[in-house]
Formats: sequence, C-alpha cells, structure tokens
Amino acid sequence: MGNFLKVTVFSLVTIGLFAAYSNYGIPVITPAPPPVEEEIDLGAMTMDQYVAFGGRVVEGKGTCTLCHNELGRAPLLDNVAVVADERLADERYKGEAGDAESYLMESLVKPSAYVVVGFGKAGTNDTVSPMPDVSSGGIRLSEAELGAVIAWLQDMAGAEITVEIAAAEEVPEDEGGEPGEPRPMYESVEDMIAELSCGACHKIAEEEGEVGPDLTTIGATRDEAYLRRSILDPNADIGEGYEADMMPPDYGEQLYAAELEMLVQYLADRK
Repeated sequence: MGNFLKVTVFSLVTIGLFAAYSNYGIPVITPAPPPVEEEIDLGAMTMDQYVAFGGRVVEGKGTCTLCHNELGRAPLLDNVAVVADERLADERYKGEAGDAESYLMESLVKPSAYVVVGFGKAGTNDTVSPMPDVSSGGIRLSEAELGAVIAWLQDMAGAEITVEIAAAEEVPEDEGGEPGEPRPMYESVEDMIAELSCGACHKIAEEEGEVGPDLTTIGATRDEAYLRRSILDPNADIGEGYEADMMPPDYGEQLYAAELEMLVQYLADRK
C-alpha cells in the first residue's frame, strides 16, 4: 500500500510539474490578426492625397524600397514614369501596354514584360524578373493601391499624372467573408512560400531569388530557434554581406503560429 501511495504521489507531482512547465515555461506564440489596411475615403481624396497615399504604399505594404534603393538590388524608381515610352519601344519589351500609365501598371503585375538590363534572374539573360506580382502573394495590393503607386511614380518623375483616383472597391463574393473572419491556413509550406513571395529574394523550394541568403541548406548551419527568430525579427541577426531592413518585419503578423512552426521545421530540415 505504501509503494502504491508513493507511486501515486510521484505521478501527480510529475504531471503537475509538466503542466506548469507547459503553461508557464514554454514561450507562447500567439497568432496576430492580419495587418489592418489603411482606411481611406477615396471619394473625398484629392490627387495630392492620393499621391501621398501611393508613397506610403511604396514604403510600407508594397515593400518596394527593400529592393528599389541605392544598394542597387533593383532599378531606382525616380524616373521610371518618363522612360516608360523608351521601354515600350525597346525590342526587348514583350508586354501589351500601349502608353506610359499602362506600362507602369504592367510593371507592377507582370514585371517580366520588360526587365531592365542587369536586373533579371540569373541565367535568364534578363528575360525574367525576380520581382513578384504585387497584386497577389503576400503583398496583394488592391486596385486603389496600385493606382496610387502609379500616381506617386508619375509625380516623383515630374510627369503628368494621368491615373484617376480608383473608385471604392467591393470584395468579391468568392474571396471575402464576414468582417474579421480569419483566412484559411496554408495547406503546405510550398503554398506559403509562393503566396508570400519568399522566392523573390531567397533560393528556396523551386525558387531562385538572389537578393537574400540562400536557404536551400540553411538547416545544416542554423537551428530552429535561430530560424524562428530570423522570421519574427529579421534584423536580430544580419547575415554577412547583407543589410538591415531587407526583409519585411511583419511575418509574425501574417502567419498563424502553426504556419510559423511549419515553416521553421521545413527550413530546419533543409540540410
């Protein structure tokens, strides 16, 4: 009887310690809601305000300045609106735009229609752009945001602003849901990588990005804690040869906890 009581007490103490450690000893990763988009009143907005809104999209949600900067990872944007006509006439152009405004739109959603010499993916002879379609994936700019970016590009180049302020948009029935309804989880890491456009900067999965570190064998040199920290706080550890603020800092807000752990495990297994 004495041994039974000892075993019982020992078991209860062990379970209690395990429960306490599980609840208080292990850091809790709480999934944050998706980023809240800036609320704008398109009907009351002046063109100057629309241009300013476009600048905020470029530097914020669009993450454009991560590559389009003085470091030379992508072409500068200061004169793209005035050289659009030259690029439309270039024999290398393979898009369908008919004027500067439509070229700017095309460069945002079909960036491989014209690739500036020296800025294409390696091995493609500047025929494939490493830039993602910013109307989809993790950036997913709306029609109003795309129009505002074009207006900002035209204004920055000193060109005539031809874009009109976009009308208020309605969420398509097959894409929207009730306000606040959580998005579906990614079904696989490959879906996550494609949707978040990770391959625009990194070599990962089947993608061949060259802006960020090569992740094809990252698990051979980095443990899960490092990988998790690098996703949640990309400026915590800067790889040799890279600069701070290259990677968007909000993946902790875009991903659910289970998705984050799925991505961390995937990277840890790349040996």
